[in-house]
Amino acid sequence: MQATVRLKEDDSLEGLTESGHQVVMDRSPDVGGQNLGSRPMEMLLLGLGGCAMIDVVLILRKARQAFTDIRVEIDAERASEVPKVFTRIHLHFVVAGEQLDPRRVDRAISLSAQKYCSATKMLDSVAQITHDFEILSG
Repeated sequence: MQATVRLKEDDSLEGLTESGHQVVMDRSPDVGGQNLGSRPMEMLLLGLGGCAMIDVVLILRKARQAFTDIRVEIDAERASEVPKVFTRIHLHFVVAGEQLDPRRVDRAISLSAQKYCSATKMLDSVAQITHDFEILSG
């Protein structure tokens, strides 16, 4: 897997993935950025959430759990000293659907966290990663 990040003329960063997708990243204005894109550390959280979400969706579908909507809300804390690594990350899954089995939802999330999500496995060496879920009707 390969990716390239380059500095643009406006001092933002352009990321290009091997699969041909492009993202813009930038620093926060308090350190000279222009708020033109996500912060690189935010991108890490999005990658974690996306990795976990793909696993959970595939496992729920395999378990024939019909959901109408699903999202993961991520809350993280960083160390106060440089390097400001993540120290705590919490993933809150919100799954909507009728007749969802809470045990199967819990199992899907647990399997992702403990076995399948490579982003979780990489980050759990430096951060305490927790998860929970709620089920909504609909």
